[in-house]
Amino acid sequence: MHRDFETQVAGVAALHDPVRRSLYAFVADSAEPVSRDQAAAAVGVQRSLAAFHLDKLAEENLLEFEFRRLTGRSGPGAGRPSKLYRRSERQIDVTLPPREYDLAGRLLAEAIEASEKTGRSVRAEVERASTAFGRALGEQVLERAGTRASTAKHRSVLLDLLREHGFEPRSVGKEVVLGNCPFHTLSREFTDLVCGMNLHLMEGVRSVLPLRELELRPRLEPEPGQCCVKFCATPTARTGR
Repeated sequence: MHRDFETQVAGVAALHDPVRRSLYAFVADSAEPVSRDQAAAAVGVQRSLAAFHLDKLAEENLLEFEFRRLTGRSGPGAGRPSKLYRRSERQIDVTLPPREYDLAGRLLAEAIEASEKTGRSVRAEVERASTAFGRALGEQVLERAGTRASTAKHRSVLLDLLREHGFEPRSVGKEVVLGNCPFHTLSREFTDLVCGMNLHLMEGVRSVLPLRELELRPRLEPEPGQCCVKFCATPTARTGR
């Protein structure tokens, strides 16, 4: 699962309570930050209950707050500042199995922009952008594994990172099967494009990591219910020679 999966689920869970959902909706629909009194009156609950739920939403970073005097006055007699709430910029997106459509959109947008500048085809630029992103992932693996990491350590960190991006990798003998395509819906309609994107992404990873020592190579081997790309063992690894 993604590294922030539990955080995302916690954000959804924070909205399970109907009063809390109503308060969040009221704050989100308000053009200006709202006070506890305003929120309580809008939802029809006591101020203390509204304050409790608003602060819980703030703890989950679903709301932000500030302190300000609503009278606009300052100095003695101006009254205490009120705690005002507004919706935060946090987004909640939980899908099972995990998807990464934002990543696909970023790679495609980068490819379109590059194509306009270079005159190369969009598909060629998608392959380039995917390979570059894969190399960046490979660099992350090297950084996390640390210097003098063993082959087993590189493999373990690689699987962890692919898991964070929703590929659900699992070892099958010496090979690595990617049990989920993070771009599933797109791959059903634009199979060649998305599978090619996945393949070049994994080839980018391989170009950075010592995968020759791991005797793994990404290949297109589509099967129902999993990603079209698999890290296949080389003939040497299969035979043990």
